Amino acid sequence: MSTHSEGFQTNSGSTILVTGGARSGKSSFAERLVGKLGAESGRPIVYIATAQIHDDEMASRIAGHRDRRPPGWKTVESPYDLEETVKELYSRPVGAVLIDCVTMWLSNLLLIPGPMGEEQWMKPEASELILHRAEALVRLLKTAPFPSVLVTNEVGHSLVPEYPLGRVYRDLAGRVNQALANCADDVFYVVCGIPINLRQMAWRPD
Repeated sequence: MSTHSEGFQTNSGSTILVTGGARSGKSSFAERLVGKLGAESGRPIVYIATAQIHDDEMASRIAGHRDRRPPGWKTVESPYDLEETVKELYSRPVGAVLIDCVTMWLSNLLLIPGPMGEEQWMKPEASELILHRAEALVRLLKTAPFPSVLVTNEVGHSLVPEYPLGRVYRDLAGRVNQALANCADDVFYVVCGIPINLRQMAWRPD
């Protein structure tokens, strides 16, 4: 196991969660972070993208993210099946993995249409099933032969959403973020582009 100069673990299977609000700088920080992890191994960095292009605005955002990435990084698009994507990387020469982002993945899963046209979020059991998938994902990353960085959004700082889907999404994202943070070796909260290591600041009972 190695320990980076910033104080976080960089051994195989170590996981780092990066969270923050919209335009907080969390993705840029996560990219710098995973770049350092990959540089230590000498193997390629894999960027797992969960976003889908539905309009021109999203296309522009995704293009901006792509332009920031170094040319040697490998991009894998996985809007729905993160667990299978991570499993497939087990047998490849991977230096580090960046997943950006978890909350977009949750949104994708909630909006999958059923056979009768009803979206998944309308089903009472949907949130629990998705939470179990997130827990399975982090277990896979903890046993992976590479370190990983996950980006997620902090969505609980605003007003209670007026519509049911918004409340389901907010509550699910909060529960998933807690589950991921509970297993992560380090958790960074990014505010105004400044990353704060929550593990180092966390209250600990005597």
